Amino acid sequence: MTQNFSDVQDVLETYRTAIQEKDVEKLLSLYASEIHLYDCWESWESKGISSWKANISEWFNGLSEGEVLLKVAFNDIVIEETSTLAFVHCTVTYTGYQKESGVQLQQTTNRFTFGLKKVEDSWAIVHEHSSLPIDFETGKGIFDLK
Repeated sequence: MTQNFSDVQDVLETYRTAIQEKDVEKLLSLYASEIHLYDCWESWESKGISSWKANISEWFNGLSEGEVLLKVAFNDIVIEETSTLAFVHCTVTYTGYQKESGVQLQQTTNRFTFGLKKVEDSWAIVHEHSSLPIDFETGKGIFDLK
């Protein structure tokens, strides 16, 4: 899927809808082929679009098998941009609902940083970093905003 993202906000909106639709190709259209990601789930680093595609496909397949609807919300968005580079930091809340009943199953909020560059007049994510704060007593990630 080739799409032109003339505004950084278009990238964030497409990210949100692609995840909610579980559309692998739509989500991948946001990323540069040389994407480098640091993630806080399973495979904590991905290099290149094919590696990232495998992770996304696995995630979406798991959501489909469990019949989970996922809603995505961005909060506290800060965008700094020049004509060719952009930097975004925000929190992203993922809320899972059981497809048939609509009952909320879980909610997680991650901290995100996106690095984007403009390629042929379209923004592409070249670096993404998601993280969770760590509870020093338990060594586990803190999944909710406090």
